[in-house]
Amino acid sequence: MTTRKKWTIALIAFLTVIVIGVAGGSFYLYHFAFEPTPKVLNHSSSKSKSKLKQNQAWLKRVNKQTWHETSATDHLKLVADYVPAAHRTNKTIIVAHGYMGNKEQMASYIRLWHRQGYNVLAPDDRGNGQSQGDYYGFGWPDRLDYLKWTRQVIRRVGQNSQIGLFGVSMGGATVMMMSGEKLPSQVKAIIEDCGYTSVGDELGYELNQLYHLPKFPLLYTASWVAQAKAHFNFMTASSVNQLKKNKLPIFFIHGAKDTFVPTKMVYQNYHATTVKSKQLWVVPGAGHAESYTRYPQLYQQKVSQFMAKYLK
Repeated sequence: MTTRKKWTIALIAFLTVIVIGVAGGSFYLYHFAFEPTPKVLNHSSSKSKSKLKQNQAWLKRVNKQTWHETSATDHLKLVADYVPAAHRTNKTIIVAHGYMGNKEQMASYIRLWHRQGYNVLAPDDRGNGQSQGDYYGFGWPDRLDYLKWTRQVIRRVGQNSQIGLFGVSMGGATVMMMSGEKLPSQVKAIIEDCGYTSVGDELGYELNQLYHLPKFPLLYTASWVAQAKAHFNFMTASSVNQLKKNKLPIFFIHGAKDTFVPTKMVYQNYHATTVKSKQLWVVPGAGHAESYTRYPQLYQQKVSQFMAKYLK
């Protein structure tokens, strides 16, 4: 066998190993990030867990309704809790939960808004809780599902509805991604807490943090897997790009010590939208989704004042 032939075989073998490795890594990344499988990604303090447990008990006993919706794509059956205000009102807050979460995980925030006199609608995103689906949408296909939820609120609560959008973590990204869509005029304001700039940015960050791997090529090849399995290209899923089209008042909140969705992302999100009625609060000492737990009174005061300014 000639030296040239040996080099050719070696090169083919090397390229084959690379292709197999990248393909395997792409499917693994999709499986790990997008499929609803058991994972250990715990960022909650014991104080936050204790508070959540109390508020989940409240959510179980409070007067509420179960609402249903069909997803905007893939024909999935979605479920939400609707908690009517203690006194009749046309003001409703729609809350969006985080990654691997569900409506019950938002019990503390549902109670916060209920105490302020609002109706609260808390959906389970596709692939989460009681809703159908075998993948997480990271807020991108979900933004269109939430658009359908806003329309259902208007149908059921009334054309004179005033709606606020509120989300935490992935839910924060969801409401930011909604901001670039043509929303009903009844949607008046948005509050996002610790959402990411884009799905690609967040997954790339975690890829580096967990496995010390660069974004290229694995993230891009994994997006092809996601396109085939979940029917959307997560590399186009950008809060920043959507915020550039935003016309609504928006309040950005982020923990100053967030290492899951790095704090620097909130500045990119804040600067992406050109609306004058925007606010930013970087919460001292707070980790991921811990701002409310760390400063409960101040958090409640700030979000309540902001939303009351636009839902009149």
